[in-house]
Amino acid sequence: MTTPDDLRSLLRHCDTVAPERGLEEKLESGRPLRVKLGLDPTAPAVTLGWSVVLRKLRRFQDLGHTAVLIVGDFTAQVGDPSARGAQRARLTAEEVSAHADSVLGQFGKVLSEHNLEIRRNSEWLAALDMAAIAELASAATVAQMLERSDFAKRYESGAPISVLEFLYPLLQGYDSVAVEADVELGGSDQLWNLMMGRVVQERYGQEAQVALTMPLLTGTDGGRKMSQSVGNYIGVDDEPAEMFGKTMSIPDDAMAQWFRLAADLDEDEAASIDAELASGALHPNAAKRRLARRVVALYWGEREAARAEAGFDRVFRRGGTPEDIDEVAVPPGDTVNVPALIREAFAMSGADARRMLAQGAVKIDGEPLSDQEAPRAALVGRVMRVGKRRFARLVD
Repeated sequence: MTTPDDLRSLLRHCDTVAPERGLEEKLESGRPLRVKLGLDPTAPAVTLGWSVVLRKLRRFQDLGHTAVLIVGDFTAQVGDPSARGAQRARLTAEEVSAHADSVLGQFGKVLSEHNLEIRRNSEWLAALDMAAIAELASAATVAQMLERSDFAKRYESGAPISVLEFLYPLLQGYDSVAVEADVELGGSDQLWNLMMGRVVQERYGQEAQVALTMPLLTGTDGGRKMSQSVGNYIGVDDEPAEMFGKTMSIPDDAMAQWFRLAADLDEDEAASIDAELASGALHPNAAKRRLARRVVALYWGEREAARAEAGFDRVFRRGGTPEDIDEVAVPPGDTVNVPALIREAFAMSGADARRMLAQGAVKIDGEPLSDQEAPRAALVGRVMRVGKRRFARLVD
C-alpha cells in the first residue's frame, strides 16, 4: 500500500509527470510496477547527473517496485539526437561494448541488487527484421516527429535530419514494449522520447507508461548540464578526495540545485539552507563543505567523507600533500620528457600535458616546472603536482 508520504517521496524534485495523475493511478492498482530507465553507454562513467534519475529509480525499488535498467547498447550506436543542433557522430559496437562494461560495475553505487532487472536492448532491437522495422515506423508520422523542438529548429534552418534520427525515439519506445514498462524515468531533455514511448506502447496494444522526468544537474562549471564530453562531471566511482574537491569547486549559485539533486536532500532541509545563505547566517564556504561531505557520504560513507574533508584542508589550507598518492616510475635516461611523464602519471593526453606545463600548473615539491625536458635526478624521489588535485610520487 503506497502512503501519501511514499507518493511525495517519488515525486520529490520531479519536474514533469505525464499524465499528471498517472503515477497515482498506476500505484492504486496495488501491484508492483515495472519502472524503466534507459541509459545509453556513450561514455565510461556513471556521473552524478545520471545518479539523479538512478536515485529516483532506487526509491521505487525501496517501495517494492521492480527497477528495469536498460543499457542501450543498440540505441547508443544509433545516437540520441535530443537537444542537439546537428547529427550526432555514431559510435562503433566495440566502443559501446567497452563503455557498457564500465558502467555496469558502477550502478551498484546507487541501485539495490533486489528488485532489479538489467537488460541490454540489443536483445530485442538487433533481432528486428525489415517487416518489424516497418511496423515500428508506422507508429508515428513525420508531423509528430517535427513537433519535437530540436527537430523543428533544424528543419526550419535547413540543417540535415537523418531518417535514422527519427528512428531513435521509436526504438526507445520499443524498449518500453519489450519490458512492458509501467513507468519510464528520464532527464527533462528526454520528455519527448518518453512520451513517444506511450505512443509506441499503444500501437502494440499495451497500456501506456507514465513519463516521469528529473531536472538536469548543472556541471561543475556551473553553466552547462553535467556531461562527460564537456568534462564538467563527477563520477560516482571517483575517489572520495577527488569527489570532495570537485564539489568544492562548483560556483556558489549552483549549490541550491546541487543540494536537491546531487545531495538528494528533502525540500525542507534544502530550503532551510537556502534561507540561511540568503540571510548571511551560513557562509557559502561552510554550505559547500556540507554539500561536499553529503555527496561523498552517499557513495563512500561518512568516514570517507570526513577523511576527504581533512585531506582537502591539508592540501588547500596548509599547502600539504595527500597521504595516499600513487607512485610513478621515472623512465631511465639522463633526461626525461616531462609531457610524456605527465601523460603516464595522470592518464591525460599529450596535448593536455603540454597545456598544463604552459599554464604553470605543474609543480615539483611545490616549485613550478615549465621545461619540456628535465634531468632525471631532479625528479626521482619528489612529488609532482598537476593542477589543484592531482599528485604523484616519482620513484626510481
